[in-house]
Parts: sequence; structure tokens; C-alpha cells
Amino acid sequence: MTFFNDLKSDCATEWHAYTHHPFVLGLADGSLPETAFRHYLKQDYLFLIQFARALALAGYKARSLDDLYRAKEGMQAILDVELELHRQYCKEWGISLRDLEIEPEGTANLAYTRYVLERGMAGNLLDLYVALAPCMIGYGEIGLALSPCEPGNPYAAWINMYAGEEYQKACRNTRTYLDDLAGHTLSVARKTELAKTFSQATRLEIDFWQMGLDAA
Repeated sequence: MTFFNDLKSDCATEWHAYTHHPFVLGLADGSLPETAFRHYLKQDYLFLIQFARALALAGYKARSLDDLYRAKEGMQAILDVELELHRQYCKEWGISLRDLEIEPEGTANLAYTRYVLERGMAGNLLDLYVALAPCMIGYGEIGLALSPCEPGNPYAAWINMYAGEEYQKACRNTRTYLDDLAGHTLSVARKTELAKTFSQATRLEIDFWQMGLDAA
């Protein structure tokens, strides 16, 4: 059992609601309304920007040079690669750069991203990465669960990206990093505190999916 699995076990009900949300089930069988997915894509672009800020905070909270390099590489990957890939993918769905630039942050987006930043500012690296874990690792779990998808599924590219080896490797690395950050000496009170953070972040991810559905 990894530390991540311990966290997931402590909020099994919320985790199931997140990974089996109607938005996710709609991705799986291709029935998700396209308007819902387009809204999600625009909000996810804005989320990525805040994710880069969270990794900048991880650099500030670094315990070592290795932590600092990890934060820098993650932030650089978002700014130099992922944002452009997202812009190109959005273009395929008829979403222009202008559309992304004028899109206001949804309430659910604000709630989750600012919660992550607050946990990181109030706590340490472990607090920050626990708050990010439902996103960073959860998307990999969802991608694997939905793969392989049926031929003709309009969301196949999204599913395949998160089910792919590159993202799965990143998930494994994040699990290992969480184990390293947690160590073996967490008190019961500390574990309870982190479990609460993970549970809240998972509920905020549920709200993120729901935000997409509500736009349909």
C-alpha cells in the first residue's frame, strides 16, 4: 500500500463519485454532450495556468535541490509544452485562442485551484501535493479505466492521452514522490489532516466535472 492508496481508501465514497461521475461515464461511451466537453476544455486550460502557479509554489516550498528541480521541470512542462498542446487540441474542437483568453474562470475552477494554493501556502510540500493528487494521479486512473475505448468515440484522444505510458509514468513518479514526502513517521493527527485535504480536493474535482455537465 502506498501513501496515495491510504488517502484514497480513507475517502472511498468520494473517490468513487469522482472516478465514476456522469461526466466520466459520458467520456467512456462517447455520450457526453459536446457542449459540456468544450466548456470543460476551456476551463481546463485555465486550470493548467493555476497548476503552473502551484508548481512555482512547490519550488518555494522545496526542501532540497531535487525538490526544486522537480518543481521547475513540472512548471516548464506546462508552460513550454502542455499549454500549447492544449491550445491545439482546443482548436480541433472549434475553440480559438481568443475563446480561451476571454473565458472567465468558473466557480468550481476557482474553488479547486485556490484551495490547492491555500493548502500549499499554509502547509508544506506534502500538503500541496496531497491537494493536487486527485488531479495528477486521478486522471491517470480514469484514463486507464476508460481505455481501450470503442471505435469512433469522439473523446478517444483525451482518453488515450491519460491512459498512455507517458502520463502513467508521471503518475507512478508522483505516487513515489508522495511516499517520499510522507515518510514513515506521520502522526495520527497529521494523517487525519492530510486525509481531510485529499477528501476536500476530491470533492472539488467532482464539482469540476459537474461544471462541465451543467454547461450542456
